[in-house]
Amino acid sequence: MGLRKMFLELVTCVAVILSGMGAAAVAFQIAKPNCEDRCGDVEIPYPFGTTKGCYLNEDFFMRCNDSSGHPPELIAGINLTVTKISMDGELDILMYIAHQCYENGVLGYNNNPWLNYPAFTVSNTKNKFFAIGCDTYAYLNAFRNNERFSIGCMSICRSLQNVENGSCTGIGCCQVEIPKGLKNFTLDARSYRNHTNVSTFNPCGFAFVTRQEEFDFASDYLISLREKETYPMVLDWAIGDEKCETAQTKPDYVCGGNSSCENPPDGVAGYRCRCEEGYDGNPYLPHGCQDINECEADPKPCNITTSKCNNTDGNFTCICLDGYEGDGKIINGTGCRLKAGANLQSRINIIIPLAISIGLLGLFVGGSSIYCGLKRRKLIKLKEKFFEENGGLLLQQKLSINYSTSMETAKIFSVEELENATNNYDERRILGQGSYGTVYRGDLPDNKVVAIKKSKICDKSQIEQFINEVIVLTQINHRNVVKMLGCCLETEVPLLVYEFITNGTLSSHIHDKTLSSLLSWEKRLKIASETAGALAYLHSSTSVPIIHRDVKPANILLDDSYSAKVADFGTSILVPLDQIELSTLVKGTLGYLDPEYFYSSQLTEKSDVYSFGVVMAELLTGKKALCFDRPENDRSLAMFFNSAIKEDRLHQILDNQIVNDGNINVIDEVAKIAKWCLSVKGDDRPTMKEVAMELEGLRIMGKHPWVKADLFTEETEYLLGAPTHSFNIDINNASSSMITTVGLESMKNQVVKPLNDGR
Repeated sequence: MGLRKMFLELVTCVAVILSGMGAAAVAFQIAKPNCEDRCGDVEIPYPFGTTKGCYLNEDFFMRCNDSSGHPPELIAGINLTVTKISMDGELDILMYIAHQCYENGVLGYNNNPWLNYPAFTVSNTKNKFFAIGCDTYAYLNAFRNNERFSIGCMSICRSLQNVENGSCTGIGCCQVEIPKGLKNFTLDARSYRNHTNVSTFNPCGFAFVTRQEEFDFASDYLISLREKETYPMVLDWAIGDEKCETAQTKPDYVCGGNSSCENPPDGVAGYRCRCEEGYDGNPYLPHGCQDINECEADPKPCNITTSKCNNTDGNFTCICLDGYEGDGKIINGTGCRLKAGANLQSRINIIIPLAISIGLLGLFVGGSSIYCGLKRRKLIKLKEKFFEENGGLLLQQKLSINYSTSMETAKIFSVEELENATNNYDERRILGQGSYGTVYRGDLPDNKVVAIKKSKICDKSQIEQFINEVIVLTQINHRNVVKMLGCCLETEVPLLVYEFITNGTLSSHIHDKTLSSLLSWEKRLKIASETAGALAYLHSSTSVPIIHRDVKPANILLDDSYSAKVADFGTSILVPLDQIELSTLVKGTLGYLDPEYFYSSQLTEKSDVYSFGVVMAELLTGKKALCFDRPENDRSLAMFFNSAIKEDRLHQILDNQIVNDGNINVIDEVAKIAKWCLSVKGDDRPTMKEVAMELEGLRIMGKHPWVKADLFTEETEYLLGAPTHSFNIDINNASSSMITTVGLESMKNQVVKPLNDGR
């Protein structure tokens, strides 16, 4: 029986959903044929109407201006806006407020609105009469049982001290219940002393009738009601003056078919019509009450699993299915129950579909679980494969050794951690893009902000070297080198995680007009000195020397205090201690590339020195390292810069924003260091340690002007006495970004074939 009950509930649920989807609301006619049933947003049911022949009599005529979209107006001495007409015999209107206002004791504005409409009665159950003021008494003058009748109240207050918001007991506000049967009323607000003693906070008296739930007194109404014209109120309406007993015998009786007559509440003359049970519509039309199809109603009147609903005129029946008995009705009925001794077949008819449904559901759930499990297992296997191919086991082994020696180690992040940190690598989190990959901003669960580099390619044959680099880079602890925090090896291409630097790249600060104006000479010298110190540290102070191989402003980040942070070690190489130079494929960025390295493929730490020299030239001139807008011989900033110094026109190419009388000597010295770094031959260049010492000395001289500049200059000239050479790089960029011509000064016109670096 438990399974049968579950099946019945399931079928019931499905049937209810389907019936709800198919059922459509029935729209019953409310106006006479060919008559408008709406004015603006207000429905106009018969006996009301807006054109001749569409209303019962003049009492129910409403003016409607369709072009304005204004609600209908009731013509009753003055035009009153109608907001709702109810078939239950209520008419919602906006009734005017009575005002009496004084200025310096002299009567100003005064009105006494009235409603002369004997067909309708003021609703005593929905409305109240209110008077507002501190020197006010007000009346509602009306007719009741064809006799003059008045109600009123008095509202007095000397100040606002005793006036209470929400209280209407005669202090600033008074109210009176509406008696039954009031018609044809006039509102009258008056004053005892012309508001002379209260004019500062209450220059007017007010009187109005409104829905009692619409009004809640507040002290500011003593002034603000001057700006309000109307309040909503309710009128009771009915047909004629006679009750049902008499009206039903008259030829003008209007209740249509399938409707009944009912008498309105005491005090309201006439009669009203109502559709009989099982019918709905407008009972004032001849055929306005139409049958309701209860079988399409919601909720359903019959239990659809054990019975069938049959609609009848004004009613319905529930027919129990075979094997069941009862009236089938859910509400006020016995429903359908199994007949005593029902045959086994009826139970089988229930059990078989139930068993099939449960079986199909089980297959679906089981199949889905198996599919998801296989997919999850495949994903795990794929991550394990990538982890092994990317050297994860080797990294774990080395990290365990480092851990045992208490060295700082890299963290291995999971792919899910970095996906969550970057919101699945949302494009809005991209910090920068280059030829080797994309850098994203990431937010770790501990609220730490990191930079995550997603490379485009990975050389699987260099995995062991890559793992060694990760180990070494995570051990670098220099304030001017971006800290590597760890990596993720569960993706096809490893992901690297660095500390996040807030102020962008040096390149943007040099070449953006707005940012460059903030980059003073002191800041530029500080950045150059700190960058040189970081490169010197990488070359000579780490456990394994590191050649950066791509030194350029785009790889130098700045924090909020303009401290330099050397970044992006994607092309860096670890140099064995017993080797001075390495033979490698040429990698780097055009414009910063060491010509000797480019020509010979022999990489030394002096290659970084040359690139740093170009960075210094950019800091001094504000010009780009490679610019095709300059003449052919000056496209390379290195050549352009060296030529300017050689021809004694350095001051003509300096960035105007950094030069002043107080720093020109220091700038000249820095320019000499830059020229030294840009020597064509590596042996003629200084080491990064020498450059760092020279720049730091110049910074000290800038901070301490009492240092003898001539002594410092003499020392610098001695150190810079080595011969310098220039070189030319001619680039044909018509179809590719490869360098097509390289020459030293002695081989200026010699053509060299491009190097194939395997990319």
